[in-house]
Amino acid sequence: MAKLTTIGFDADDTLWHNERFFRITQERFAQLLAQYADPDHLMERLLEAEKRNISHYGFGIKGFVLSMIETALDVTGDKVPGPVIRSLVEAGQDMLRHPIELLPHARDAIAAVAEQYRVVLITKGDLLDQERKLAQSGLGELFDGVEIVSEKTTAVYAGIFDRHGDGASYGMMVGNSMKSDVVPMVQAGGWGVYVPHGLEWEIEKADAPEDAPRFRQLTDLGELPALIAALR
Repeated sequence: MAKLTTIGFDADDTLWHNERFFRITQERFAQLLAQYADPDHLMERLLEAEKRNISHYGFGIKGFVLSMIETALDVTGDKVPGPVIRSLVEAGQDMLRHPIELLPHARDAIAAVAEQYRVVLITKGDLLDQERKLAQSGLGELFDGVEIVSEKTTAVYAGIFDRHGDGASYGMMVGNSMKSDVVPMVQAGGWGVYVPHGLEWEIEKADAPEDAPRFRQLTDLGELPALIAALR
């Protein structure tokens, strides 16, 4: 078995809260459009728009706001009031200004792992927003490298762990998304460690690779150092 040398960490909802702010904004969105669509139908239309638009806007708050505006236009037959559009833009600005809230054990887990391994932050989304969140988190100094990518695929992980480590087979990816953090890393030949957050975006759902020998699941990041020690 290849010896671990490099550990990758996801950011949003692995190290700090993120999805909760999208949920709050979705509730605000539903209130603003209440006279045009019931909440369940509105959320279905919004999810459809987000899926369509990922290839255009990528992941992040800005694409989310544009998808809300598009959905508002669709459900109102292009008659959505101007103040509603303004409120949606302001909601996105509020999200971009929201302070970072670290998840339990985030700093301690990274610091403990960094004593013996190279650690890399691997996150996807809007470049400026991800850089802002990392700076506000106070965790930047703990990482040996930072990768902000448009998508997390097997090829992307192979490239990152080649650049920052000794290849994916010597690496581990830790995150809250089965689809983005675990499955493609396992497929690349590395370890995929799932740390569920509790709130999960529909687009990030995927089946766990239960039969994969390099798949693990933890309750929280506090269990990570012990897991890595057990794999030596």
